[in-house]
Amino acid sequence: MSKPSNSQLLSLRRNARFINGCGALCSALALFCFAQPVEAQEPPARSADLPPLEPIISDEEFNSAIPELDLDDAELDQELESIGDFERRFDAEEDDGPQDTSNEAPLKLPELADGDLVEEISDAPIRDAELAKPLTPIDEFQVADVQLAEVTTDESNPPELKYDVALTGLDALDDLTDINLAGSFRNLSALEQAGGKAANIAMLAARLTEDKALLAQLLRSEGWYSAEVTTRIDRGETGNGQQLTAVIDVAPGPRYALADIQVQAEPTVPTDLIASNIGLKVGEPIVAARILGAEAQIATVLPQSGYPFAKIEERDILLNPETGEGIYTMPVTIGPRARFGGFEVTGNPAFDADHVAVIARFERGELYDSRELDDLRKAMVATGLFNTVAVSPKRTGESASAIAGDDTQFVTMLIKQDAGPQRTIAGSAGYGTGQGFRLEGSWSHRNLFPPEGALTASVVAGTKEQGAGLNFRRANAGQRDRTFEIGLNALRANYDAFEAFTGRLGGLVSYVSTPLWQKRVTYAYGAEAIASVEEEFDPILGRKVDRTYFIGALTGQAGFDTSDDLLNPTSGFRLNALVQPEGSLQGDFSPYVRMVLDGSAYVPFGNSIVLAGRLKMGSIQGASRQSIAPSRRLYAGGGGSVRGFGFQGLGPKVLEPNPNFDPSDPDETAEEFLIRPIGGRSLVEAAAEVRYRFGDYGIVGFVDAGQVYESARPGFSDIRYGVGLGGRFYTNFGPLRLDVATPLGRREGESRVTVYVSIGQAF
Repeated sequence: MSKPSNSQLLSLRRNARFINGCGALCSALALFCFAQPVEAQEPPARSADLPPLEPIISDEEFNSAIPELDLDDAELDQELESIGDFERRFDAEEDDGPQDTSNEAPLKLPELADGDLVEEISDAPIRDAELAKPLTPIDEFQVADVQLAEVTTDESNPPELKYDVALTGLDALDDLTDINLAGSFRNLSALEQAGGKAANIAMLAARLTEDKALLAQLLRSEGWYSAEVTTRIDRGETGNGQQLTAVIDVAPGPRYALADIQVQAEPTVPTDLIASNIGLKVGEPIVAARILGAEAQIATVLPQSGYPFAKIEERDILLNPETGEGIYTMPVTIGPRARFGGFEVTGNPAFDADHVAVIARFERGELYDSRELDDLRKAMVATGLFNTVAVSPKRTGESASAIAGDDTQFVTMLIKQDAGPQRTIAGSAGYGTGQGFRLEGSWSHRNLFPPEGALTASVVAGTKEQGAGLNFRRANAGQRDRTFEIGLNALRANYDAFEAFTGRLGGLVSYVSTPLWQKRVTYAYGAEAIASVEEEFDPILGRKVDRTYFIGALTGQAGFDTSDDLLNPTSGFRLNALVQPEGSLQGDFSPYVRMVLDGSAYVPFGNSIVLAGRLKMGSIQGASRQSIAPSRRLYAGGGGSVRGFGFQGLGPKVLEPNPNFDPSDPDETAEEFLIRPIGGRSLVEAAAEVRYRFGDYGIVGFVDAGQVYESARPGFSDIRYGVGLGGRFYTNFGPLRLDVATPLGRREGESRVTVYVSIGQAF
């Protein structure tokens, strides 16, 4: 392009000044019209960390680049040409064409190609009358401050959108199968869980997107891998305004089925170990829960059958969209077949590997079974000596063919122990009419004499009993679940039947049930030596007498239990027999045998009702009642016996003069005689309960019956009955029991109402 002439430069400068002037005027008008009165503010301080601004070019360089004007040029005095003429001429110069300044010069802008310099905004007529009005003159323009609308929100009652959820396409699937996809979806749906309310459309759309992915996942889990899920939000008008509906449409497509099941594994013993336990069949739908269940079954069966290191690898399911079938491949790493070897203890042990071998129910050389490891782990947890304990197999590479004659290997049981606190403080409380309150506290060191040698000091403080004791107990004594204990106790008992100061030294070996380990067969045997000073009312002498008894006794007990729970049985039965040969030295030596047989049964009716029954019989053979210490006689009545009567309140009784009775006082209210039970040599008890449970609560109606006889054989005459209602609160350690009972045919000296509170059912 050639160098511009003076006239062209002048035009450019004038046009530029005109355009710049127009821009400045527009900016001023905009600021004038919309500016709000604000306080003057200082410009923000420039950060000291930013570099100083430098001009792009200096003023000298800019001025030197501008061509000099020829002030003698006549064109400087001519009128300025119009913008249109300038554009036509400048465009022509750009194309190196003739520089015609007439109005007919060619135009480059398509909008001006028709020569019309005024363009319409649209071919459509202007409908808004405001657009046709002339602008308001500047001097009449009213300037007003911009008022921003205040948004007020009530946090306690935020604005909400209400919506419905429409789910289509699943009813047919639920009708064809036994699954309830619609129900499963609604239980997990974000739309449903929000209760049909959302803060705004964006939240509703987000929930709809989340539920779309959820429904697609549910369909795939049941074998519909080609299902299509579409969603939308419909708007409708109701009498209350706009109604939104979140619509989810399902096109399930074909349900894929298993065309083949391939197990990739080394041979097992027996050879069909995997095939017979996989539980899947060709032709059944490809259901995720079924696939996972089959893998879990194999992962469980293999370690139970001698393969401790078996592992299920990543599955593969190859789907064929054309046939709607899939091929399932289960890779399994079998590992060596193994037998139990020795034990290895690591960590912070509470006892050594030899005692672990005593607790374990398996012997060296037995085929490995993971269930035995689970049992060992539970038994170690039950000792209460650990913070954490873990049991796992460890490879040894040692062949077991010498004892088994096969290709099995020995594995070591690795026991990782972390011993916990060894000391325990415990307490218990109870109440019963006739027994009063009973509080017991104890301190134990559970491993003072390893392994599992516990020393316990206990104290009893109650309305009728006070005492203290020291007890040594070794659990798992030479054999799993066998317990040896020896105790020294001193007790003062002050009951209506007798008052006794007793010292006892006894030892017992037992195999009994506990809340963690309920056993079908239990037993106990032991011996004890007792010295007791007992006070009772002698009807022959007509006064209280103190007698000292020295008693030696052997104990034998056996039980059989098929019930389903130790503290809250609902089915099965229990049978327990106690035999105690004893000899009492009080003046003369009197040998005798105490025998008690106790049985109970439980029959459920539905899931909420249990009918329970109990029968108990006892007898003392070989000595008269006077030769037997009052504390060793048989008694009945109370919360664990015949409810409705006081503790030991049934059976033979005597009238004892009341020392608090004053015959000379005309206002005396005390009874002249006190009624004292004296016990007997035989008893019979029976009870029936209807137990109804609802949630964590229960109601029990019961009838108890029983009597104590002076003879050695129960006479089954003069049976007394008690009836009542009970409440139960079921906890994770057993039910809390509250029973209220009353005697039928109440007699003198018997309470109208008796109350019993304890843990566990009455029987």
